[in-house]
Amino acid sequence: MCTVCGCGEGETRIDGKAADAEHEHIGPDGKVYRHRHGEAHHHAHHHHDDTHEHVAPDGTVFRHSHTDHGHQDQGHHDHGHDHGHGHDPDHGHDHSHDHSHGHDHDHHHHTHDHHRPDRADAIDGGAALNQPRLVTIERDILAKNDGLAAVNRRRFAERGVFVLNLMSSPGSGKTTLLTRSLTDLKGRFPVAVIEGDQQTSFDADRIRATGTPAVQVNTGKGCHLDASMVAQAADKLAADGQFAEDGVLFVENVGNLVCPAGFDLGETHRVVVLSVTEGEDKPLKYPDMFVRADLLVVNKIDLLPHLSFDVERMIGYAQRLNPSLAVIQLSATTGQGLEEWYDWIADGLAEARASHSAAAAV
Repeated sequence: MCTVCGCGEGETRIDGKAADAEHEHIGPDGKVYRHRHGEAHHHAHHHHDDTHEHVAPDGTVFRHSHTDHGHQDQGHHDHGHDHGHGHDPDHGHDHSHDHSHGHDHDHHHHTHDHHRPDRADAIDGGAALNQPRLVTIERDILAKNDGLAAVNRRRFAERGVFVLNLMSSPGSGKTTLLTRSLTDLKGRFPVAVIEGDQQTSFDADRIRATGTPAVQVNTGKGCHLDASMVAQAADKLAADGQFAEDGVLFVENVGNLVCPAGFDLGETHRVVVLSVTEGEDKPLKYPDMFVRADLLVVNKIDLLPHLSFDVERMIGYAQRLNPSLAVIQLSATTGQGLEEWYDWIADGLAEARASHSAAAAV
C-alpha cells in the first residue's frame, strides 16, 4: 500500500514482466522488512511503546496494550505471523496467538468482528490512522523516491537525454499528442517512450506503431509512476540499445491530476496537458499539479467554437498558482500550435546537449 497517496501497491510490470519480486513492510518498530513474495517472514513486533495494532480487512485498526492484558514479556513476543502471502483474505484473523498468559480480557480470540465494533480503542483507518507515524512513513517513501530520482537525473544528464514527464487527467488527448509528435519529429533526433498505465499495452502499441521504441509500465493498482519504475524501464531501453542518447525521452504518466505530482521521476521538465473539454477551474481544484509543472499544454483548441470554455480564465488560474508556468495552446488533431510545441522541445534538447558537452569537457 502506498501510504503517500493511498493507492494499492499492485503488481508493477515492465513490458509484461514482473518488475521487482521484492517488497517491503514497515514494522511497528520503524524497521523496514524486505522479502520476496512466497517467502515466509517473521515480524518480530518489538513493542517499545507497549502497544500494537491489527488492521482489519475494512481498514479499521485495533490497538491494545500488553501491559493492560497482564503480559509479562518485557515488551517482546513473536506473534508467529508466518504469513507466506498465501493466506485466505476471509481468514477472520484467527491467528492462533499462543500467548498463554492467562489474561481474561474479552478479546473474542482475535476474531475482531470486522464490522466496526463499538469500542473506545478502535481507530478509523481512513480518518485518523496515527498521523505522526503516517507522516514519518510518507517522508521515508518520498525521500527514497527522491534519492532514486536523483540517480535517474544524473544518468540522463550524462547521456544528454532530455526527459519530459507528461501528466494529465484521463481523456486529455495526451497519447494522441504524443503519437502525433513522434510521427512529426521522426528523424530530427533520437526519441523513446516510457508508457505508464494501470493495465493494458494499448498506448504503448500505438506508440510503437509510429516506429518509436517504447516500454510499457503497468502499475496494477498504483495510480502513478515512480522513480524506481522509470529506472527499470530505462534499463530495458538501454538493454535493447534504444536509450535515446542525445535525444528525447517522453514519459507518459498514469492519467491522474493528483498523485503523479508528488513523485519526482528524474525528469528534466514536467508538462501538464489540459484539454478544453475539461473544467476551466481544474488548476484551482488540483493546484499541486500546476504548481510543480514547467509547461501547460492546452489541447483540443479546435473544439473551442463548440464550447463555453474560457481559456484565458483557466490560464489565469494556473499562472496565479505558478507565475513562471509557460503555456502552449494547440490541437493534436488539426496540428494548430504544434510547431510551437516542437520548438519548445528542440530548445530543451539543445540545452541538455550543451550541458552534456560542457560536463564531458571538464
